[in-house]
Amino acid sequence: MTKETKSLSVFERLSAINVNDKVEKKDNLTYLSWAWAWSEVKKACPDASYKVGTINTSEKLGIMCNTEVTIEGETLTMWLPVMDSKNRAMKSEPYTYSTKYGEKTVDAATMFDVNKTLMRCLVKNLAMFGLGIYIYAGEDLPESESVQSNVQPEPKAESNKIKLELNDDNWGRVIKYATENKGIGAKKIIESLSVKYQISPSVKAEITKVVA
Repeated sequence: MTKETKSLSVFERLSAINVNDKVEKKDNLTYLSWAWAWSEVKKACPDASYKVGTINTSEKLGIMCNTEVTIEGETLTMWLPVMDSKNRAMKSEPYTYSTKYGEKTVDAATMFDVNKTLMRCLVKNLAMFGLGIYIYAGEDLPESESVQSNVQPEPKAESNKIKLELNDDNWGRVIKYATENKGIGAKKIIESLSVKYQISPSVKAEITKVVA
């Protein structure tokens, strides 16, 4: 790690890594290889560690997995439900639900499904520290094309960003993103959104309220 790279915060280092060619999509779900993600994090932050938390099972709601990642003294937690390819919660027993095409069945979760969810949860946990977080924000590009650059990236020109207004067409997506990622705090959420959007003080205030 160069002196210039080391001077950056964890979030700055990890959010600059381009994950685009490592992303896979299957049905409605987006995947990032946990092995690759963890390798990149350890390269940038050698002291990174993680642990699997409690797996909670509810007959009514389904199965919730939990991971915890610690990097340079900061610990963040993430939760993710066990889901099928249609984003339906999987439970300990199979169940059916109605659609306009008739009855559909969600298979019972297996230990294999739980294991896959734990590793996906870990990847999302790492995103809270910056790795691939732009994907969750609906971005196509990271803050910088390469973390290997020894020069801190210049901010994107404001004129090239989308002006974000309260209650405009993008507002719903922004609030959904902020709500789902409260754990990283308002500052990091606004940093991530600022890659794509022009964010006024009044919009920052509203996002902060949502996260609080």
